[in-house]
Amino acid sequence: MKKVFLPLLLVCLLPLTWSCGSSRLAGYSLNERDAAAAIRQLLELGAKDNGITGAFSKDQILSTLFPEPVKRALNTLNTLGLTNEVDRFTTTLSSAAEQTATASIPVFINSINNMKFNDAMRIIRNSGTAATDYLRVETGDSVRRAVKPIMLNALEQYKLNDQWNSITKPVQAIVGNKLNVDLSQLMAGLVTEAMFRKIAEKETLVRNDANARSTALLQKVFSRNWNTATP
Repeated sequence: MKKVFLPLLLVCLLPLTWSCGSSRLAGYSLNERDAAAAIRQLLELGAKDNGITGAFSKDQILSTLFPEPVKRALNTLNTLGLTNEVDRFTTTLSSAAEQTATASIPVFINSINNMKFNDAMRIIRNSGTAATDYLRVETGDSVRRAVKPIMLNALEQYKLNDQWNSITKPVQAIVGNKLNVDLSQLMAGLVTEAMFRKIAEKETLVRNDANARSTALLQKVFSRNWNTATP
């Protein structure tokens, strides 16, 4: 009797073992490995997408360089007749930022490829920009550090550091050390956030538009509602 019972027990338990860490829907079982691979593909599509042109407006740049506590110092620049100089500076800085964003794509791809997942299935099941949010939390600091030298190179190429120094001197005379004058750090943060926004836009598109799912894996994973799947 014991010899017959054990094989029967194994047969009963086998489906439970097979379904561990996976969901099944329409004949396809989603597991952690496929979920993680699909997330990486999704994020890479967003990073590679050429949509960064025109992403850095004058207002965005000034808001980054002159945070709320020191914005009144901008009036000082107008009073000193530096408005045209600021306009030229922000226009050139916008071009440098676009160049930096393009040059930073390998940084994002490398971070995406090396990213570890605690629960890829949960990210797939969540809506909105769950994958991008996870990427930002897990890699944001390291990506900003990696983008900074790329930004610094662009600043030197466009000869923007001297312009920045001439603009910030009168501001520093008013606000002192409240102003962060590390231009490469400030702009690396702005570029990184712009890239994250671009990736988030692609994620939203892939989740909602079948035409944006350009690989077989993306089609299998994101064409189903896994919240209704059976474990």
